[in-house]
Amino acid sequence: MENNEQHYMIQQNKLSEPEKPPVFARVMRSKEGVFEGVSFIKNKEKASILTMAQAQEAVAWAARKKSGAHEYATKIISV
Repeated sequence: MENNEQHYMIQQNKLSEPEKPPVFARVMRSKEGVFEGVSFIKNKEKASILTMAQAQEAVAWAARKKSGAHEYATKIISV
């Protein structure tokens, strides 16, 4: 029921190195389109553009599965 088709990206900044450039989420999906996980890349142009629900799913997955997740400030940014 999203009338407002806004799109988002996920950005992470390393807490111990605030001067370091941020990284962005690239969502991995199966051939059937099923969510499989997230990788973080430096290239903003290749990052995944997501709906809010997809972005929240990706952030939750990264917090659960990535061992160093506590070392980063993760935020959902509007595109």
